[in-house]
Amino acid sequence: VQLQASGGGLVQAGDSLGLSCVVSGRTRRSDIMAWFRQAPGKEREFVAAIGWSAGREYYADSMKGRFAISRDSAKNTVYLRADNLKPEDTAVYRCAARGDNYYYYRFETYGYWGQGTLVTVSS
Repeated sequence: VQLQASGGGLVQAGDSLGLSCVVSGRTRRSDIMAWFRQAPGKEREFVAAIGWSAGREYYADSMKGRFAISRDSAKNTVYLRADNLKPEDTAVYRCAARGDNYYYYRFETYGYWGQGTLVTVSS
């Protein structure tokens, strides 16, 4: 499984941004896909996850309301939309595949990672 993330860039506070992650290779109905982010000098942080088959969504409490994860199985793509971006959202955002169905918020459970896309939010 390979993942290719795109959509990052420089935006202003209050803007919205959409990220995409194209998944190539064989996916499984039980797969959990997720987005994590890592800001400079900080630990990797869970943003959101989604079940590949049923599309059930999971969010970190701090991300609820401004972030939305979705997937298009026909296009083998996972999306992350971020609204009302803040400077503290500045980070490298990475998509991940094949996480644990219960511990979906723990990055160490994911077997496959994309290269990351940088989102910079200016104030």
